Amino acid sequence: MTRACGGVRAAARELGVAHSSVSRHLAELEAWMGMELTARAGGRRGLAFTRRGEELAAAALDGLRAIEHTVSMLREARSEHSVHLGTVPSFAVRWLLPRLPAFETSHPHLELSVVVEKRLDPPERAGLDLAVRMGRGPLAGGRGEPLLDDLLYPVMSPSFWERHGRPATPADLVGLRLLHDRDPEASWEAWREVHGPRTLDVARGPRFTSTDLVLRAAVQGQGVALARHQLAREDLAAGLLRRPLGAASVRLEDAYWIVLPGTSFPSAATATVVAWLKREAARLRETPDEGGMERSGRSG
Repeated sequence: MTRACGGVRAAARELGVAHSSVSRHLAELEAWMGMELTARAGGRRGLAFTRRGEELAAAALDGLRAIEHTVSMLREARSEHSVHLGTVPSFAVRWLLPRLPAFETSHPHLELSVVVEKRLDPPERAGLDLAVRMGRGPLAGGRGEPLLDDLLYPVMSPSFWERHGRPATPADLVGLRLLHDRDPEASWEAWREVHGPRTLDVARGPRFTSTDLVLRAAVQGQGVALARHQLAREDLAAGLLRRPLGAASVRLEDAYWIVLPGTSFPSAATATVVAWLKREAARLRETPDEGGMERSGRSG
């Protein structure tokens, strides 16, 4: 608290106690640990942390934030019909949300809440009943089972396609502005290794922190994105993006995983959600579409 507030007096005001009480507790902590955690500093600040003090303060803040998050989750009204599913923003927005109305219609007694995660902690640590992770498994921090494969292929807006001479082959990508996803599984380097050309400059172009941002930038005509099929299929179907290189793609095996807490068995409600996710994945595998998921491998 002292570190976060900038000094003893500010921390005391935040806690609603006398600043002498905070000073005493700091002194007792230093005596108990047998090391100095704070040091007098010149100027207006008046107090600084030693290196060890900074390390302890950072760890304490992380722990308190984790407790705060867990407490807030536990305080929410949770019934036996409530399920909290955690996943990354792109999968939540582009895969889960379009399917939730149908899920709610077929399971009106269940309450499925989607929690967007930035830190991919084990589900139980984040107060989740299950999670859907992107990446190759097996995954640490829970019991995981593969949900979906995926494909990578270039996409661009119809206007960008027209404006740049209707590119139709990998060689036509040379010189075009590439949009990059921070997702390590969806790198342009992975595309170049399979399809080339070797002259494709994969170092240039803007980087985005989520697949959703990359695809939105592509829809706006800002460049060529290397899209995950499972997340781009709605924009393709709506005509907002086009896939100009035909069936050329890079396959990602086991690209999405269901992760359950490793410390407990799922509730009946959670098991229902897991079964629904698997049915949705099976339906996609059984329904041919322009993505070619059923027939395409590392094609050229």
